[in-house]
Amino acid sequence: MKRFHSSRSRRTTLRVTTPLFVKKRTRRNPAKGVVRYAVVGLGHIAQVAVLPAFAHAKKNSRLVALFSDDKVKRQELEKKYKVPQVASYEDYDRMLAEGIIDAVYIALPNSMHLDFAVRAAKAGVHVLCEKPLTSTARDSEKVIAACEKYRVKLMTAYRLHFEKSNLEAIKIVRSGKLGELRYFNSIFSMQANDPNIRLKKKMGGGPLHDLGVYCINAARYLFGDEPTEVIGVTATGRDPRFREVPEMVSATLRFPGEKIATFVCSFGAADASICHVVGTKGRIELRNAYEYVEPIELQTTIKDKETKREFQTRDQFAPELLYFSDCVLKNKKPEPSGEEGLADVRVVEVLYQSAERGLPVRLPVIAKRKRPSLAQEIRRPAIKKPRLVHARPGNKS
Repeated sequence: MKRFHSSRSRRTTLRVTTPLFVKKRTRRNPAKGVVRYAVVGLGHIAQVAVLPAFAHAKKNSRLVALFSDDKVKRQELEKKYKVPQVASYEDYDRMLAEGIIDAVYIALPNSMHLDFAVRAAKAGVHVLCEKPLTSTARDSEKVIAACEKYRVKLMTAYRLHFEKSNLEAIKIVRSGKLGELRYFNSIFSMQANDPNIRLKKKMGGGPLHDLGVYCINAARYLFGDEPTEVIGVTATGRDPRFREVPEMVSATLRFPGEKIATFVCSFGAADASICHVVGTKGRIELRNAYEYVEPIELQTTIKDKETKREFQTRDQFAPELLYFSDCVLKNKKPEPSGEEGLADVRVVEVLYQSAERGLPVRLPVIAKRKRPSLAQEIRRPAIKKPRLVHARPGNKS
């Protein structure tokens, strides 16, 4: 299975700082119907997916700034994408205050999301943030609160909420053709090569934040509900890569209506990305379910009648930009929202609590939220794999 391994979960500790010259204010709508973006963090996911996506999002999105502490990255990517402004992280607040940036796409290590998102919000800049939204539920709540306080839009970058095959699966489930839904099952695994920030505890490493969050989100949008109880189990062999984080996590989630979701995510197994939903009358299966550089196959079986559809590779990141820019320009609340990101992070947290205690953990009831639908599908052609600059799979910034 050929993949550009994206990086989705990191943890470092940064102090939240806001300089005196950043005032509380509401960002005016961008001029000329185009949202001006800065990409913050120029690691693997930014280089293979986010930066190239702007070529497919010209309708309402423009790349105007890059932030990285790597001088070589800044210089080479500035030339490649003809970006007018590049800077180190030290210049982040100054450039936000200058009013040349309308929105940031945060592609940093996970633990840095809180700091950079809050600083953007305080400057009146809208926030599109890679998943998971933050490392902890408390931090996610802080990001949501800051964006609400300073009246800026916040979206968690769930690209599959705009991807055809996953949206088709949601449509089939909602149609009732599968009968009463009974269970969801998924596997998501890869080999995480060392050195890799995915394997660093202090950077939020581990398979649950990085891979498991996809399985949690899929179970939630396919069931159209929120889990009420979870059981988590971690397992680690003797592989020295897993000195700080577990090799794999197994999870069971109980949903209302006595539905069950289970999944396993692993950094020490061969590439796999599959999910199933089974009802009383039929089932669906998605192969390469969470991928963005592989075709995705949707197989439906209803009363012994089987159909298969293959969805060719598409740019899954330009749709995020196009949609978020539209929300900014038309003053609409995004779906997936910050609350959607928080919903998954809280499940991640309690799964680790369950694994540590060896006991099930109940979740507080939260209101059902808006779910993705086929109305959100946006098609853009596939991205050709670019040459990387000082980046490797699993690393951001």
